[in-house]
Amino acid sequence: MECDVLVIGSGAAGLSAAVTAAWHGQQVVLVEKDPVFGGATAWSGGWMWVPCNPLARRAGIVEDPELPRTYLKHELGDKYDPARIDAFLEAGPHMVEFFEKHTRLQFADGNQIADIHGDSPGAGTGGRSVIAAPWDGREAGALIHRLRKTMRETSFLGMPIMAGKDLAAFLSVTRSARSFVYAGRRFGRHLIDLARHGRAMQLVNGVALVARLAKSAEELGVRLIESAPARRLLMESGAVRGAVVETAQGEVSIRARKAVVLAAGGFPNDIERRKQLFPRTPTGHEHLALPPQGASGDGLRLGESVGGQVATDLVSPVAWAPVSLVRHPDGSTGHFPHIIERGKPGIIGVLADGRRFVNEAHGYYDYTAAMVAAVPPGQEVASWLVCDHRFQRRYGLGISRPAPVPLDGWLRNGYLKRGKTIEELARACGIDPAGLAKTVAEYNRHARNGEDPAFGRGSTLYNRKQGDATHQPNPCVAPIEHGPFYAVKVQPGCFGTFAGLKTNASAQVLDESGQPIPGLYAAGTDMASIMGGHYPAGGINLGPALTFGYIAGRHIAGASDWE
Repeated sequence: MECDVLVIGSGAAGLSAAVTAAWHGQQVVLVEKDPVFGGATAWSGGWMWVPCNPLARRAGIVEDPELPRTYLKHELGDKYDPARIDAFLEAGPHMVEFFEKHTRLQFADGNQIADIHGDSPGAGTGGRSVIAAPWDGREAGALIHRLRKTMRETSFLGMPIMAGKDLAAFLSVTRSARSFVYAGRRFGRHLIDLARHGRAMQLVNGVALVARLAKSAEELGVRLIESAPARRLLMESGAVRGAVVETAQGEVSIRARKAVVLAAGGFPNDIERRKQLFPRTPTGHEHLALPPQGASGDGLRLGESVGGQVATDLVSPVAWAPVSLVRHPDGSTGHFPHIIERGKPGIIGVLADGRRFVNEAHGYYDYTAAMVAAVPPGQEVASWLVCDHRFQRRYGLGISRPAPVPLDGWLRNGYLKRGKTIEELARACGIDPAGLAKTVAEYNRHARNGEDPAFGRGSTLYNRKQGDATHQPNPCVAPIEHGPFYAVKVQPGCFGTFAGLKTNASAQVLDESGQPIPGLYAAGTDMASIMGGHYPAGGINLGPALTFGYIAGRHIAGASDWE
């Protein structure tokens, strides 16, 4: 088999590179290790951080590009990489314009989403985020059944729910007639889709992003091959010229006349590399990774096999997220990311001694990094999210959904702990009862006035957006006092990895001397994060993933003008 460009991996980065190269006249083959396309992107929230994007401009949000650059300089410190940051900030808006104009990928804005660290110079108060617009899966045709479904733990009976008005309607279904009607119609249609198609067809979040990109690739003539893991790269005269992939019919050599793009999803499920690089992970198993099992370091190993270098000097090798272990009724297990509820009023995170350790309304990366740092050496790295009955029924706690969804199953299998008193809850969790009682009493004393002097919940715009705007005076703070009380155990997990192959501003993989390896590119989490291991905003994985996939596709095709 021959082509101009071989792409390894089918998440946002791989599909972006494939679509861009194909639109620019290249013959492209994309191979995917798993039996479905979409990678970790399909299980993500789908948000992309792209400052100065055209959707923001159309809404009247026009900012000097120096502002996000200033923000990144302050946030990244000595990990700031001028060449790659400049490439990202310049190409990002053009990337959005390209996909809007030439492909099925259309966007919805995130103009109300603030950067995480609002007190840093240059921090954005909105206009830097975009997400794939919702899409009817019927438009994908037969391809829909080759695409990864939404993550089981974050969907409701297989139905993905989009952040924003969609999610707000489901959270208020018992308190608003309009929300009740909306949710009823949405879920009713989902049940019909399940009966007719065997899967959700109202696509939002990461599944919408993947479906729109994959259909665009198909329409541009990209050959999409699933269940085809790449085993080794092919070299000719010092250049990478393809790969050997394994198929049901045996090994197949795919010759790429111009380049190979590595976009296989980083190494979140590579136990050995986790053991080497992750802090507080001595066996490699002390971690609840959110990406699919197939994201296990293939791209990094392929790059290293031809001289590529993995950057390990980042502030963090991993994109932390607080995660709980879910045991499903069918005996399987899964991982739930605690993104939504931590900023809502009436919940705190505590360690085994019962003490708080962080502003729970800060970013998911910040929460987990603080947990890893706060747990004393020799103890299991874990925390507990604690709330009362009113909170659980209003917002949910982890995978235990808010009213009217029953809690019994999660209480029976031990996922959700319950106690009539705070002390009883502490004993059920293995938390110090006196310590937790003291913490809750102190927290409540101030929370009744909407204050949190210990950690300042609600003090930033990002905090308040994570809270409940209908709760005053502080959308992030309420007392925990209406029993029974609930808790769920949270452990370190991740959305993906930051440590990846060293690349230049054109997404070319670099050798030990810092020179590009001819014919080899990397994007997504196979590429070392341009954020240097920091997490300054939501969407800093997918925004650069699509952008550097776009940059790689253009560079391979020799494109000059922005298209």
